[in-house]
Amino acid sequence: MEYILREWRETDLDSLIKFANNANNTKWMSKDWRYPYTVDDGKKFLARFTNRTPPIKLFAIEIKGEAVGGIGFFPDNDIHKKNADLYFWLDEVYTGKGIMTKAVKEILEYGFKTFDTFKVYGKTFSTNIKAQAVLERAGFKLEAKYERACFKNGEFYDEFIFSKFKE
Repeated sequence: MEYILREWRETDLDSLIKFANNANNTKWMSKDWRYPYTVDDGKKFLARFTNRTPPIKLFAIEIKGEAVGGIGFFPDNDIHKKNADLYFWLDEVYTGKGIMTKAVKEILEYGFKTFDTFKVYGKTFSTNIKAQAVLERAGFKLEAKYERACFKNGEFYDEFIFSKFKE
């Protein structure tokens, strides 16, 4: 299935709400991604990530004209300035089709070329088996496990830290 990585646009509000307002899509994401995901949540997100000065760090994943997910490469700073964090999500309808693995490989190529980074981290809830599989297929290795490091919706979760070095 074809997809496009592109900048987020203000006109993505409807599709952002449509796909982010799904508990199955947001259950392993940060507290800013809650269910229900409201129009106000979407407006705040788009205000933060549209019309950005290059280089862009967060992209929409577009399929069939809709923003159905997102992926970002965020360089760190200070003594960790050679590292970056990778974040991604995709609507459940499109998972299991190889889209996210391709998108992760694409964003890694972009991120390593665009930013002065040497290592990138992908962090997942221990229960997010699909995200772990995406990272492994993209060449990441499990580096650490933090017990009960995440707290969401009244529950503790272990966090797995995957990493990949610039080739």
